[in-house]
Amino acid sequence: MRTTLTLQDSRFLKACRREPVDCTPVWFMRQAGRYMSEYRALREKHGFLGLVKTPELATEVTLQPIRAYDVDAAIIFSDLPPLLEGMGLHLTYEQGEGPVIHNPLRARSDIEALCITDPHESLGYTIEAVGLVTQELAGKVPLIGFSGAPFTLATYAIEGGSSRDFRRSKLLMYREPETWHLLMEKLATVVSSYLLAQVEAGASAVQLFDSWVGSLSPGDYAEYVLPHVQRCVAAVKERGVPVIYFGTTTSGMLPTLRHIEADVIGVDWRIPLDEAWAQLGPGFAVQGNLDPMALFAPWPEIERRAADILARAAGRPGHIFNLGHGILTETPVEHVARLTDFVHQS
Repeated sequence: MRTTLTLQDSRFLKACRREPVDCTPVWFMRQAGRYMSEYRALREKHGFLGLVKTPELATEVTLQPIRAYDVDAAIIFSDLPPLLEGMGLHLTYEQGEGPVIHNPLRARSDIEALCITDPHESLGYTIEAVGLVTQELAGKVPLIGFSGAPFTLATYAIEGGSSRDFRRSKLLMYREPETWHLLMEKLATVVSSYLLAQVEAGASAVQLFDSWVGSLSPGDYAEYVLPHVQRCVAAVKERGVPVIYFGTTTSGMLPTLRHIEADVIGVDWRIPLDEAWAQLGPGFAVQGNLDPMALFAPWPEIERRAADILARAAGRPGHIFNLGHGILTETPVEHVARLTDFVHQS
């Protein structure tokens, strides 16, 4: 008799639970995006925010890499800063600059004025897209929902966009810790609600992107960030859904990240995978950790680097192959396809 498989039997979700799998699951951060010609064609017509805020278009973009490669999970097409719009911040995407907040937070009164919104109202377009993608996938692979983590969202809101040194954000932490925690509490509330709404709409796992958290020392992370991330993670885990936590340049704070209690910790390329896993301990799955630039190398070099990562994982249950950050623009699509197959066959 043939056994009927469910999404919970998928190798991606089994790896999140640190269960044995038939081969290493693989997906890629930013697997839907500018390196794909199909995506570029849509963006020329609709613009970035048009794609994000139109559920049918976001669904199409999410599904493009699922049709192109044999990846083990889809991730909803969206971005981190739009969450801030519903809280009262004016967001645009500028050519060559990325997201820009035109009324950044400059005083406690600005933070006190931030709205705690229902994500179905402020981010309903993404929640609707999650439902549409789930229907289209029809159980083929799990869908990952996501949000920016409170610290990374706070830096966008305070700095007004990306930053090299996060000066304004750190000065607020150090000079006005009560005001900082007020901001983080508001962000944690909205992030938790947003993640739960995506789970209710059909997401089988969620990822918290803390892209800029590596700018902090482990001590500052523990004092100013950790409690708020713990709150977001706990809210989702209560629903029995795996949580992935990812940040870059976090190799110096991995023992601290254990206390988040996420199911999976994303690791960038700045530390060997086995060393990162040893610091985290046996209670975590690990995601990573090929340098995205490696995908521009000749295939033998990509293969060598991927094989090294797999050797360091050594078949241990709980490894999800991914990059150490998102796929870069102009990455050769044939390398993405070949790498996916290589990981599965190794």
